[in-house]
Amino acid sequence: MCGIVGLFLKDKALEPQLGALLADMLITMTDRGPDSAGIAIYGGGADGRAKITVQSANPEADFAGLADMLKATGIQADVTVKSTHAVVEVAAKKLDAAREALAVRPGLRVMSAGESVEIYKEVGLPKEVVDRFDIAKMGGTHGIGHTRMATESAVTTLGAHPFSTGADQCLVHNGSLSNHNNLRRELAKAGMRFETQNDTEVAAAYLSHEMAEGKDLGQALTGALDDLDGFFTFVVGTKSGFGVLRDPIACKPAVMAETDQYIAFGSEYRALVNLPGIDTARVWEPEPSTVYFWDHEKAA
Repeated sequence: MCGIVGLFLKDKALEPQLGALLADMLITMTDRGPDSAGIAIYGGGADGRAKITVQSANPEADFAGLADMLKATGIQADVTVKSTHAVVEVAAKKLDAAREALAVRPGLRVMSAGESVEIYKEVGLPKEVVDRFDIAKMGGTHGIGHTRMATESAVTTLGAHPFSTGADQCLVHNGSLSNHNNLRRELAKAGMRFETQNDTEVAAAYLSHEMAEGKDLGQALTGALDDLDGFFTFVVGTKSGFGVLRDPIACKPAVMAETDQYIAFGSEYRALVNLPGIDTARVWEPEPSTVYFWDHEKAA
């Protein structure tokens, strides 16, 4: 049992409130999974810039002199520390080089990388996590969150959701996959890298691989219905997109709401009750084996 929330904003006027709205939704889901929590915020980064969000169990040591270390390798970086996480902003063309340079500090763990996304996750209750990283003060276009009750792997920061295995792409999951070990081996042969034994990381890597092959998020989710076995609800984010998928049985709870201002997802309706205009929203339960996919770029 885990709790998922997601919010895709149509109305730019709500963008400064994204973090606050998503934080409230996630805190409401606390009793569905109190061991760890995480949140992904898509903030529409500056043109030509990219960012890497890193985490450390020893941030005082691992974040010290980080910008100077990168500068010594020819990479100009702005580093913003938020508790156990730091956002390293670099020129987009230097993103891969920056990731390689950061690897020399083994205590750093990459949570996300891309032009838009920042991921913050830690062991602890959702309120503790969102307060620690000032999530309520963050703006953006869309975001997803997850509060976890671990069943497939240890209670660790790396085991918490969201999982990001591709640029600006992340996934949260409620359920369990039965074929993740076989799929992990196949994806590893294709060049995908894994840092945990969590089945959700395999699902994230599957979608990243499919999108690297030229599919959009909607097409990748459609393929998941054939290639992923088990029971699951996925909520996925990309730089401009937001997707939802339930397995053919759809035994995990899920509810969605849509207004002229947003599309929202919650494991339970109570996660949505404080959203503006919820009283007049179209509210429905997403159908089994049905891909729901929205994209800011396609809507523009």
